Amino acid sequence: MTVSLYEAQPAGRHAAAPEGGLLRRVYAPRACDALAYSMATYAMPLVVLASTGSASLTGLAFALEWIPRVAAFGVAGALVDRSGAAIVCFLASLARAVLVAGAAVALVLVPPGTLATVLVMVLAAVTGALTQFSFIANEAVGAIVSRHSDGPTHKVQSVLIGIDQTATLIGPALGGVLLLTGPTWMLACLSLLSFLSAGLALQTPSTPLRGTRPGAARPGGGLREGWQTLRSLPPLRRLVAGLACSNLMLGLLQSASPVLVEHRFGRSPAAAGALWSVTAAATLIAVACCRAALDRLGLWGVGIISSTVAAAACLAVSEAPSYSGYTALVSLFVAADGGLTIVLRTVRSQVIPPAAFGTTLSLTILLLLLPYPLAGIVLAVTPAAHLTDALRGCAVLQALALLITFLRLRHDPALQRVPQGQEAGREAGQEVPEGARR
Repeated sequence: MTVSLYEAQPAGRHAAAPEGGLLRRVYAPRACDALAYSMATYAMPLVVLASTGSASLTGLAFALEWIPRVAAFGVAGALVDRSGAAIVCFLASLARAVLVAGAAVALVLVPPGTLATVLVMVLAAVTGALTQFSFIANEAVGAIVSRHSDGPTHKVQSVLIGIDQTATLIGPALGGVLLLTGPTWMLACLSLLSFLSAGLALQTPSTPLRGTRPGAARPGGGLREGWQTLRSLPPLRRLVAGLACSNLMLGLLQSASPVLVEHRFGRSPAAAGALWSVTAAATLIAVACCRAALDRLGLWGVGIISSTVAAAACLAVSEAPSYSGYTALVSLFVAADGGLTIVLRTVRSQVIPPAAFGTTLSLTILLLLLPYPLAGIVLAVTPAAHLTDALRGCAVLQALALLITFLRLRHDPALQRVPQGQEAGREAGQEVPEGARR
């Protein structure tokens, strides 16, 4: 049954915003988990490349890392709706910490060869799945808090994106530096961050399950209910479709960059990690600019400018003559993608019915991340001599997708204004809890 935006009531253990200070209850747990997430995402392909020296295995590992992440979404969203974000984040982070610590010890004991290769490939896959559970839980908390905030919805989302990009600034560079001494120290650091994330997750309280009106989606109803809800929200559906095509290009750049940086430009693994730290710094600046521009230009204005810059950067990145030029173009693309992310998260937080929030959130992120394993497969099957052609083809697809998306959204009411946080909650047919008011 399709859920009306005006019928849904809060449901799920994450339906109320956490009580207490946002820094302690929301931003600190998000920061620690985001740093672990960035190291798991960006440094794991470097671990595989350092262990195997193979570009094809690096692409395959990237695909193996993302396929379990994609598969985990249906379970993760329903589990967050049913059990609460705090316990999901705690268990996922704790399991990741124990697994990575065990792998770090095993790599010391296992000699280089087939067994070590299998170990790092399996580690990439399982770590990816566990990371996604904690990511869904933190996204649910952030969206609910932004919905109930006193200020504009996009303000909280801007802070959360800033936290994510700061983690991306630190994580890849830290992972690249630690890899200079071997993968063991990088994995030990990732394990420590995961233990901290598990501890901080306990600072995010859960509320008892709350009922829904007749006809509303059941909490934990699965991806089917999420799909029905998404179909009833045209602006969100169109944004997800356009950004999914853009993410194919981003995924290809993430998976191919270790190969390009080390083999094409002759740089070290530390330089490959530093690339993503530079892009994160550029994104932090872009997010700050977008936060100010949203009040003046609105969601559509920021979206069309960001999509234009992203498309132009991607069309030029395959022709980059040097490491510095490649870094500059990738940074420009990822910074523009940060602006698109603010648009998507703001629309998502204000239009998804609370009763179906976990399942619909899981579905939208699932659709956005499906291109990542596809990008790893593209890299694995593309000969090194034709990698530039693959980048060029994905760039053309991305530019067309973003152009069509924002032309169709030109007059959509959801992108014409940025509602206040509590106003967004009232528009969704819900009462703002007392604990959410500051």
